[in-house]
Amino acid sequence: MGRPRTRPDRVLADKGYPSRANRARLREHGIAATIPERADQIAHRRKRPGRPIDFGPEQRQRYRGRNVVERCFTKLKQWRGIAMRSEKTARNYHSALCLAAALHWVQTGFSNTA
Repeated sequence: MGRPRTRPDRVLADKGYPSRANRARLREHGIAATIPERADQIAHRRKRPGRPIDFGPEQRQRYRGRNVVERCFTKLKQWRGIAMRSEKTARNYHSALCLAAALHWVQTGFSNTA
């Protein structure tokens, strides 16, 4: 049978994915989006007014959280084997990821722990 299908409540994406088609597809499926607009899209909308994209303080806070995850991926990709996926099996790749994450956590002095 497989696992039950689930949908996310919200999608966080960077400025590379704010197209009308992407937003329409997410709306179709009832998924909220946190995607900032590019400067050229904002300028274009000023020339031809339409419904503005809501990117208020709450959205900005969510987007800051996404930045933390992106920085973590950047740190992990400094390991060549992880960036290039040179491990042949998923188990070995997962082990390498865990090792790199643990070493990064130790090097940062266990900061941000509860």
